[in-house]
Amino acid sequence: MIIENPPRPALLRVTAGSFVGTVIEQYDFLLYGFMSGLVFNTLFFPSSDPVAGTMVAFAGFAIGFIARPIGAIVAGHYGDRVGRKSMLVMTLLVAGVATTAMGLLPTYQSIGLWAPALLIALRIVQGFSYGGEVTGAVLMTTEFAPRHRRGYVGSFIPAAGPAGLLLATIAIMIVAGMDKADFLSYGWRIPFLVSALLVVVGLAIRATAPESPAFTRSTVRHRAPILEVFRRHTRTVLLGTGTGFGFYVVFYVLLVFAGSYLTTTLKLPTQVPLVAVAIGSVVVIVLGPLFGKLSDRLGRRPLVVTGSALTGLFAFPFFWLLGTGSTGLIYTAFAVMFGFVTILYSPLITFIAEQFPTSVRFSGASLAGQIGAVLGGGLAPLIATALLAAAGPWAVAAYVAASMLVSLVSALALRETNQADLTAE
Repeated sequence: MIIENPPRPALLRVTAGSFVGTVIEQYDFLLYGFMSGLVFNTLFFPSSDPVAGTMVAFAGFAIGFIARPIGAIVAGHYGDRVGRKSMLVMTLLVAGVATTAMGLLPTYQSIGLWAPALLIALRIVQGFSYGGEVTGAVLMTTEFAPRHRRGYVGSFIPAAGPAGLLLATIAIMIVAGMDKADFLSYGWRIPFLVSALLVVVGLAIRATAPESPAFTRSTVRHRAPILEVFRRHTRTVLLGTGTGFGFYVVFYVLLVFAGSYLTTTLKLPTQVPLVAVAIGSVVVIVLGPLFGKLSDRLGRRPLVVTGSALTGLFAFPFFWLLGTGSTGLIYTAFAVMFGFVTILYSPLITFIAEQFPTSVRFSGASLAGQIGAVLGGGLAPLIATALLAAAGPWAVAAYVAASMLVSLVSALALRETNQADLTAE
């Protein structure tokens, strides 16, 4: 049986290591999203048509997502065979190296087509690394936590994502306040180079964390965990993919597309979407553990379904509020939307991970999550930009609403897991 009351210092080390590492990974991964519409569309993907340049930059953003399922398979394989901890150290190190290298790249003006090619290659490395990061971090915390607190402890990892987002937002706000010429010359590089220092801190914390008790007590080691997933858990992977799909759509519409929409279409200052996202991030960080704790009492599925419904319904008022051009209403819209998303997001990764037995949990949960990320988040900015050009913001709202319906229906088809035994083989 899993330890029902693990030593508090060990649980704190595991949670801190998982949280800090995910903050840094998310910071690394999301910097590209921010810079797609601010810098990369002109310095790495130049075009006489601003919309075309932005869409090409967003395509580079999407490519990072394509690598995530590959990373999920590799990290899941070794995470289920060798251990969760070693994979978390590896993913953090690889992501840090790739992000730091982005800050050192010469631009298109200096080396021509090699600039976007190298940028996309590093983006693929980022995506590969991130493919196994979040699920591995959730497994480390939930497999170590007592059964009645898994939702609460596991919710710190989803909260780490917005914490990394907030950190990236603050870093970009600082450098975006520079003189425009200086920002385009060297200022945009600073947040990428800071990643090197953050990774050193994260590795130091993760190195002291113990291995997951559920993994160390498991006696089953499949030669190819991913094949076992497809052999016995295909339905669960598909439903887990569908459950996460809507979240990834709305999250990257909020994070990447909305920033471009506010600055390019509505002609608002760059600071407006940055402040709006920062406000939304704080909402998730504050509310995330509260909804995680609530999922321990009410169940994961009711919160995922409720969050999906509220987010989908608010999609149309959200874009109406953005269209007013009022900064106060825009900030309110982001705060409310992020609040609804948190109801879904806080228990989401734990909910999916708990669907799988210990011997294939890393592989199954990572694959389900990352396929959802590719189909949802990776394509969301491109699809939203195309819909906006073709039919206006209401088409984008309908896209978000439809994606949330997919999440709602998929979640209803999964079993409730807040009392599941995570030591099951």
